[in-house]
Amino acid sequence: MCGAPSAAQPATAETQNIADQVRSQLEEKENKKFPVFKAVSFRSQVVAGTNYFIKVHVGDEEFVHLRVFQSLPHENKPLTLSDYQTNKAKHDELRTTSVIKAVFPNLLSEKPTGK
Repeated sequence: MCGAPSAAQPATAETQNIADQVRSQLEEKENKKFPVFKAVSFRSQVVAGTNYFIKVHVGDEEFVHLRVFQSLPHENKPLTLSDYQTNKAKHDELRTTSVIKAVFPNLLSEKPTGK
């Protein structure tokens, strides 16, 4: 379904390839090198391109959650690390609310008015 994120599923070789392509972007933003960078699971969301939400094991008991944007093929743009969360654990759910906040920043913070 266009716009709705898929259910979480085990990472594939394609998912690992996507994670590998944005690894240097994450390492630069975090100013550190990760000894391990293994995609574990992912969700995807078709928008004007595709958002990939990827859980990555980065060593010991540490995980990061990545949001990677892949533009439409005819745009011929590289993958972009749109957002990420560090200090995640293996059991942490791979959520997509950061995308909702990015598109509708007031949606999750507004309280219903009852009107």
